[in-house]
Amino acid sequence: MASVKQVQITFDCAEPQRVARFWSEVLGYVRAADDDESWSACTDPTGVGPRLYFQRVPEGKVVKNRVHLDVRVGVGLKGQERVTALETEGTRLVALGATRVRLLEADEENESCLVMQDVEGNEFCLD
Repeated sequence: MASVKQVQITFDCAEPQRVARFWSEVLGYVRAADDDESWSACTDPTGVGPRLYFQRVPEGKVVKNRVHLDVRVGVGLKGQERVTALETEGTRLVALGATRVRLLEADEENESCLVMQDVEGNEFCLD
């Protein structure tokens, strides 16, 4: 039987400390104390979630992300109760520097989710 592997999610970015600060606030993570201008990181204080690593790269973001994070704020909620939870969290994240992109309404297959962008334009969903 294969062993479980730890996962780190790496973000290419222009301002690692700024992006790390944003995601630490979003997820309740703790920032690395030894970061510098070229990188930063944050970790789940409970040890359950993956480490997020932010590295400075010279080129800017030019296309849509092929991978994105889903921040699970509406688990178990349906209908208007779910939309209210998504919108409430979305408002909090906009105050941190996020951008609200669009609300995807529930359909026959999927519950509603709120598409957003972080402080450097990386897409993520409130799910």
